[in-house]
Amino acid sequence: MTPPGATPAPRSRSHPDSTPPDLRGRTALVTGAAGGIGRACALRLAAAGAEVRAVDRDAAGLDALTATAAALPGPVAPQVLDLTDLDAAERAAEGTDILVNNAGLQLVRPIEDFPPDVFHTVLTVMLEAPFRLIRGALPHMYGQGWGRIVNISSVHGLRASPYKSAYVAAKHGLEGLSKTAALEGAPHGVTSNCVNPGYVRTPLVEKQLADQAELHGIPVERVLTEVLLRDSAVKRLIEPDEVAEAVAHLCGPWASSITGTSQVVDGGWTAH
Repeated sequence: MTPPGATPAPRSRSHPDSTPPDLRGRTALVTGAAGGIGRACALRLAAAGAEVRAVDRDAAGLDALTATAAALPGPVAPQVLDLTDLDAAERAAEGTDILVNNAGLQLVRPIEDFPPDVFHTVLTVMLEAPFRLIRGALPHMYGQGWGRIVNISSVHGLRASPYKSAYVAAKHGLEGLSKTAALEGAPHGVTSNCVNPGYVRTPLVEKQLADQAELHGIPVERVLTEVLLRDSAVKRLIEPDEVAEAVAHLCGPWASSITGTSQVVDGGWTAH
């Protein structure tokens, strides 16, 4: 049931029945592919015919993903990888036509209480690993004169919020990295863009609900309406499929002039 005043969620879409860009013959790598936005992106690109390398630390989640993707046109090949192994991340991206940097983590704490080791890990996974993945993918992309880099940023790549110092710092850095890759890649037929979701129905956001409830001293159900969606015009969580649609669009042939941008999918959160 939709709560009073909330915006109904869109009806579920079946990937094989939708009309994706034709990505047959393309190889895509998606990080954080075992769940949430990454899973949706992997399925969407496979529905478009791409051969998807699905990268994640979660082996069980990757197994579930490949089982779901079995009926799609493009094969999904799982690869268990910890992105803090930066050399391995760079090697994993070799020969990639499409790179979707999605993997992320979050911790909500005031700066004075934020563990330095967690800050370091967040920036390693969410900024340094994307740099290494892009670095690994570019020689092949440049060699063939075509490539698509899509970085899953956030509204927090464009705006800051309290208590999310590592996440906000990483996403702001990712925005700059993406724009630099766009400028360098343009002469080689390579585009680089960010997709900037608001609050998406993912395990990461569900954990934030609990963290924010503890931080603010209010029940979890009030966090959604009074904290996360307070400034959103559309009063519901965004679905992972909606983000995946934006990613698929940026990978299609009609998006060759879209580069260096931040494609916002936030229900009007940044309109204020």
